[in-house]
Amino acid sequence: MKHYNKFYINGTWVPSDSTSIKEVINPTTQEVIAQVSLGSKSDVDQAVIAARNAFASWSQTSREERLAVLDRIIEVYKTRLEDMAQAITSEMGAAISMSRSAQSPIGMLHFITARDVLADFSFENEQGGSHIVKEPIGVCGFITPWNWPMNQIACKVAPALACGCTIVLKPSEMTPLSAQLFAEILHEAGVPTGVFNMVYGDGPEVGSAISSHPDIDMVSLTGSTRAGVQVSKAAADNIKRVSLELGGKSPFVILDDADFEGAVRWGAKQCFRNVGQSCNAPTRMLVPAALHDQAVQVVKETALNTRVGDPRSEETDIGPLSNALQFDKVNGMIQSAIDAGNELIVGGTGRPDGLDKGYFIRPTAFANVRNDSTIAQEEVFGPVLTIIPYSNEEEAIQIANDTPYGLAAYIESGSLERARSVARKMRAGTVYLNRNDFDPRAPFGGYKQSGNGREWGEFGFHDFLEIKGIVGYQ
Repeated sequence: MKHYNKFYINGTWVPSDSTSIKEVINPTTQEVIAQVSLGSKSDVDQAVIAARNAFASWSQTSREERLAVLDRIIEVYKTRLEDMAQAITSEMGAAISMSRSAQSPIGMLHFITARDVLADFSFENEQGGSHIVKEPIGVCGFITPWNWPMNQIACKVAPALACGCTIVLKPSEMTPLSAQLFAEILHEAGVPTGVFNMVYGDGPEVGSAISSHPDIDMVSLTGSTRAGVQVSKAAADNIKRVSLELGGKSPFVILDDADFEGAVRWGAKQCFRNVGQSCNAPTRMLVPAALHDQAVQVVKETALNTRVGDPRSEETDIGPLSNALQFDKVNGMIQSAIDAGNELIVGGTGRPDGLDKGYFIRPTAFANVRNDSTIAQEEVFGPVLTIIPYSNEEEAIQIANDTPYGLAAYIESGSLERARSVARKMRAGTVYLNRNDFDPRAPFGGYKQSGNGREWGEFGFHDFLEIKGIVGYQ
């Protein structure tokens, strides 16, 4: 068993004085695979002092110096890709094929993207007789989740480093294996002392200490909408900048001129991917009413052909949900939807046949769902799809936008121009057209209760910069 009882502070691994320990459970076997120390406010204080001291020099480094650091991180990360994939599969249950193709390399990809953006980014320009300067905001506090551990850490850390900021990270206490590897990568790459710091802990203690700390200049959270509210309130007393990437209930609008069967099958797979534990998953499938029954058959077939099992096997499509709380929550929401009279067409509560342990769950779908029902409005964060019929394009757009969230939307049409037109009417931070589902340089973030601020690519730099106008410069 591994013991994560040291925090990375000021360039070294510092023993924790914490007596609070959390067991890390492998969601496949339900066995304890590690223990992690949960830090305290005093641990955060130490990390902030280190970051504040390092900011004075790191913020003044040249573009070339920061590019060199990012290049070294990328090179070291390449050597740890398989280690990272294995860690993520062990701690949160992602299928190893997905860990290798997406969960692990996406962290490196964010560093590659940040490096490319930094190479050409304009930190200074003239406007009239004034000189406009974009300067690093200061010490940044990051609070990240367990569902895409490297994606959420790297998409914050990479641009922050590129902009000249220093960092205090609280990774999820449920996924310390990957976070530990990440800190080791940055250490081996020679990130200067104090520039990157990491403290394990839970939200009420370490997360709250980061959010409210007077010497942290901005805080960025990826998590639930409830957590976003708490972080915003804690940060308010210090008037610090807050960036939030929160929940979603993303629509997939399949228009009547689409390759219908292909679109439905793709949408169901996207919903079930990562066991539904993606904030931008297309969990509401909107289909023409005349084609609803056809969609039901394709979704049912896709769900039954989704291979649920041991995530260490290359034959597995999806592994277990990541933890016991998720297992209970998702099963509870499925049962509540059934009790409310929603039409269950595949899946349901409980483990798939043949699996008697682990947090496994069956891919599930409901048909003829009303958009005002709980299962269509609340984020499940599991492989649960709702199929919603619509009568015309106008109604489809109205239903798609009728949600408290606005993180993502998906459009499928045989006409790119039509897809573009509908995309402009979506109240969502990212709209994906015709099965294009990823671009590391496109902005990622949400409207409404899905958060504020944007991550990824050039847009990921903006939250880490202050803007200074020097009037009379000329």
